[in-house]
Amino acid sequence: MSSVRVLVGTKKGAFILSSDGKRKKWDVSGPHFAGWEVYHLAGSPKDPNRLMASQTSGWFGQVIQRSDDAGRTWEAVDNKFEYVGEPGMHQWYDGTQRPWEFTRVWHLEPTPDDPDTWWAGIQDAALFKTTDGGKSWTEFTGLRTHPSGPKWQPGAGGMCLHTILLDPKHKDRMYVAISAAGAFRSDDGAQTWKPINRGLKSQGELPDPNVEVGFCVHKIAQHPSQPDVLYMQKHWDVMRSDDAGENWHEVSGNLPVDFGFTIDVHAHEPKTVFVVPIKSDSEHFPLDGKLSVYRSKSGGDEWQAMTKGLPQADCYVNVLRDAMAVDTLDDCGVYFGTTGGQVYASSDGGETWEAIVRDLPGVLSVEVQTLK
Repeated sequence: MSSVRVLVGTKKGAFILSSDGKRKKWDVSGPHFAGWEVYHLAGSPKDPNRLMASQTSGWFGQVIQRSDDAGRTWEAVDNKFEYVGEPGMHQWYDGTQRPWEFTRVWHLEPTPDDPDTWWAGIQDAALFKTTDGGKSWTEFTGLRTHPSGPKWQPGAGGMCLHTILLDPKHKDRMYVAISAAGAFRSDDGAQTWKPINRGLKSQGELPDPNVEVGFCVHKIAQHPSQPDVLYMQKHWDVMRSDDAGENWHEVSGNLPVDFGFTIDVHAHEPKTVFVVPIKSDSEHFPLDGKLSVYRSKSGGDEWQAMTKGLPQADCYVNVLRDAMAVDTLDDCGVYFGTTGGQVYASSDGGETWEAIVRDLPGVLSVEVQTLK
């Protein structure tokens, strides 16, 4: 029988939740790296026992941890994320220029065919790659040195490269998202990059409708069977592109509010999309204290609240950008974690929910491995 492993990064360590294919009973392992923020914990599709974790602390800095036995033991690997050449300058909150400065690794993205090859997105925004299982990391400078770079600026959480998507049908195509610069696409294996933000709007902050960068993109997602269709949760607005990011249009539709952080796509239904609306950019909690996942089965515009099993009163948690994932079992499982320390799961595509663990530290990231 297949089984499922849910990898959870929190503000005070990492946790690994394991279940068989029925997904009724869960074993909890952790905390790993107790007391440390774990911004992201992910596993290799090629070798599910190979895990990588971004362990970070304002006091002790950044550590990349690797496990070759599904998290039973860990080894600290290379942590040198050094910009190539002169780092250059980017825009600060007040409009002045500041130098690029490494803070932490936000996202680790494994490649599908090689457990030793991973990408890393960091703060301040840049893209790195390892081909030796984390023993060394090399910057791909084409992104950071893009001519628009001096106009990039941090979002509230810093100037972070938080999303990396590897196109499953076009070998050399990949996407990244940066807060608050926007979305970018490479068609040559990360050597050169193109901003793909046409159609995004940020009235007030960016009154020029033709501006190339400066958008606070919170997350982008795609389905492997239709990789040219991209879904985006922006600071405000849920967006879709049908042409690999060349053009975007809004699909917020009947959502009660279109602010949020996370977005994901059903494993088997490329038009079924999940978001978690959050009240506003100053009040990071569900509208009216009712935690709701909204599901569209039409690629956006038409949304339905999926609330069975979720708290519908006095719930004031947030769901962060990397804190939702899906499994690939026949009945697609959907998982998300909250800043209140709950991890919720649905084994029926969002119809019903239950908390598979409670009272963890605030959840920063959720990833899922489907083991066969």
